[in-house]
Amino acid sequence: MDKNSVIGLILIALVMFGFFGYQSAQYRKAAEQAAIQQAYEDSVAAVRAAEQWRLDSIWRAEHPEEALAATEAPQLVEAPAAPAVEAKKYTLENEKLEIVFTTMGAQPLSVRVKDYKNYDGTDLYILKEGQSSLGVIVYAPTAVDTKMFNFDIVDELSDSSTVVMRLPFESGGYIQLQYTLPGDSYSLDNAISFVGMMGYIPRNANSIDIDFSAVIPRMEKGFKNESQYSRLNYYFPDDKKPESIGNGRKGSKRFDNRIEWFAFQQQFFSAIMRAPGNFSSGEFSVEFMPKDNAQRNLMSCKASLRADITPSENFSVPFEFYFGPNSYRGLKAYDHSYEKVIPLGGWLIGWFTKWVIIPLFNWLHKFISNFGIIILLMTIFIKIVVLPFAYKSYSSSAKMQVLKPELDKINAKYPKQEDAMKKQQATMNLYKKAGISPMGGCLPMLLQMPILWAMFRFFPASIELRQQRFLWAEDLSAYDDVIHWGTSILGMDHISLFALLMAVSMFLYSKITMQGQNTGDDPNAKMMRAMSLYMMPIMMFFICNNLSSGLSYYYLLSNLITMLETWIIKKWFVDADAIRAKIAAADEKGNAPKSKWQQRLEEAQKMQREYQKQRSGAPSSKGKAKGKR
Repeated sequence: MDKNSVIGLILIALVMFGFFGYQSAQYRKAAEQAAIQQAYEDSVAAVRAAEQWRLDSIWRAEHPEEALAATEAPQLVEAPAAPAVEAKKYTLENEKLEIVFTTMGAQPLSVRVKDYKNYDGTDLYILKEGQSSLGVIVYAPTAVDTKMFNFDIVDELSDSSTVVMRLPFESGGYIQLQYTLPGDSYSLDNAISFVGMMGYIPRNANSIDIDFSAVIPRMEKGFKNESQYSRLNYYFPDDKKPESIGNGRKGSKRFDNRIEWFAFQQQFFSAIMRAPGNFSSGEFSVEFMPKDNAQRNLMSCKASLRADITPSENFSVPFEFYFGPNSYRGLKAYDHSYEKVIPLGGWLIGWFTKWVIIPLFNWLHKFISNFGIIILLMTIFIKIVVLPFAYKSYSSSAKMQVLKPELDKINAKYPKQEDAMKKQQATMNLYKKAGISPMGGCLPMLLQMPILWAMFRFFPASIELRQQRFLWAEDLSAYDDVIHWGTSILGMDHISLFALLMAVSMFLYSKITMQGQNTGDDPNAKMMRAMSLYMMPIMMFFICNNLSSGLSYYYLLSNLITMLETWIIKKWFVDADAIRAKIAAADEKGNAPKSKWQQRLEEAQKMQREYQKQRSGAPSSKGKAKGKR
């Protein structure tokens, strides 16, 4: 191994270890900052609570009659014959959504997304009837939970885009919930109003509670993939990205600092609730259902939050909802950072995906409707862009194949394990004569890793590929199972053809690139060869077998194009006769000046021979010289 090769290996190792070290440091730093921030928020909350208690005490002392009235406030007036009154339904509908409301709790009963269907062709509901609950808890002298009361629909204020529901009190005051569905939109505006309620809500009351829970149904083909990309997100104001719990695992989180919105996020659809004035505290939890549950439900999400209020004779608290697809361009248009629910990777990968992959994908879709063709063109474009960086690697691989006969001669000349250093020195001399650095193309290949990882994150999260057919794949966002069986074997119950073809292409590419490698009888080299030839393709097959068939298709295309580029470079850009002539000229020239690296290698070889002689009891060269004197 020559000096340039070692430097290349060291650079690769430094880049990899540096990257992983940087990532680990960032995670540790983020965790430490979160802990510090949490401690700070806890202390602030404690100070605020103490200050509020002091102000409340002053208010009660200065307003004894009002304080007494507040503690003895009347209860809600029940509607006549409340147990016998059946809840009414009211439907708001636009081009994108159909939302059914119920007067029991004045809440959404179901939300259907019109533009999409479930994998089995049934209507797609983000919220299904009987599986969600949205309530407001007002802390009057006794807690009043709106979910427990049947509201009245205010007909004169309700129309095709707005529904208004009220809960009356004896004093003439009321709690009102108004929902407005704009045209051609996935958003729903909500306002909770308190009118004439000062006899019920103390002046020192400073918050209401919001309870929102939902069981999100399954919508996709593959449960494992769908659950892996589903979670509960919550976003702190002006943060870089939302925090999350879930991703196929049960989780919960309590917080005492402000968040702007939270999302019950399925792989491709989300139910988002936003408070323009921010939620002040709360708790989240998520739990995933078993794969084969009869209701075909995916996960159960719950959010219990507190929102600040400033009581007056008439006041209102606004909220906003989003029920729709996780489309990057569509979510970004709301300008509330909703698009950050889409998992695009870290800052480098996310930057490349947002500014290169997504724009290119959308631009191609303007002219081409077939997404299989779009992926093909994207792959070709990316390969052309990175070719200047990859050329050296492909060229090096092609040149080493030319040297295979010479390498076979070296293996035959040094068959023994104890001659490994001699064989290595001879191999390095051959590479030097041919002007080849076997590791010279590794660094350019390493620069392409962010692109591969960006595509790995992009395809499973791209709703544009959802239910798009190509060749035998009926859904490019799911696996393309050409063979399926009922019992799980090694975690698999199917074989995806694109994943299998991708693994075969990896094997063939490794086979081609290793034709010029000089492994001989070196066990370490043989192990590395086996890893590249067999273990990596098998591992990638198991990884991609459950993932998006579009992703496996992209990797397959990438491998095929790489093999084509290598063949073209070998045939038209690598002159085998010139390489052989260069080696012959070097041999005729005789002993060329040795590089410092070769000198060190020979010195190490000499020291190794001396050590072996000492262990065998034979006199060393120094001992022989001394005896002669």
